[in-house]
Amino acid sequence: MIDLYTWNTPNGRKISVALEEMGLPYAVHTVNISKDQQFKPDFLKISPNNRIPAIIDPDGPDGQPISVFESGAILLYLAEKTGKFMPKDPRGKVAVMEWLMWQMGGFGPMPGQVHHFLMQPEGPARDYGFARYHKETRRLYGVLDRRLAGRDYVASEGEPSIADFAILGWAWRHERHQVPFDDLPNVAAWYARMMARPATQRGFEVALS
Repeated sequence: MIDLYTWNTPNGRKISVALEEMGLPYAVHTVNISKDQQFKPDFLKISPNNRIPAIIDPDGPDGQPISVFESGAILLYLAEKTGKFMPKDPRGKVAVMEWLMWQMGGFGPMPGQVHHFLMQPEGPARDYGFARYHKETRRLYGVLDRRLAGRDYVASEGEPSIADFAILGWAWRHERHQVPFDDLPNVAAWYARMMARPATQRGFEVALS
């Protein structure tokens, strides 16, 4: 059974969704980031950057335990372990990795900054920060909407990939970062399609806090 160290955040939800979709048994260990539990020495041993999520797989390579930190690395590890949600052909793999890196590098950090500035006291600094990062977040949603035109999933055909799980974790918070889907029809259809999957629903329902 995989040990999942996490909290109820977009990055945490990526992994609970992936574990459910892949049918892997796991146990949740909450790391309350509002109480700085991510800085405890025991967690530092498996997540040197003091960020959730992280996993310990007792049945890692060669049957030996392995710990993995960073949500993108975890998704890649789980896809390789199970042989699921990652295309076999090289071109398909490249597409999945492109969109996974797109999420890790932009569609996560940018809406994360929107969340941050929305929580600040009203004033010029809040207004500037929100306007800057909200504009970029909206642009990224536009990129995603264009990508999904005529496609059911972001990077693969026929079924989602780990890139969909990664992006969905942040799209799940679209209302919080004030991006309605009114003018994003392709994103809206993809989001509904993903959220209708029973395993994905379980991944969002499992208690992570």
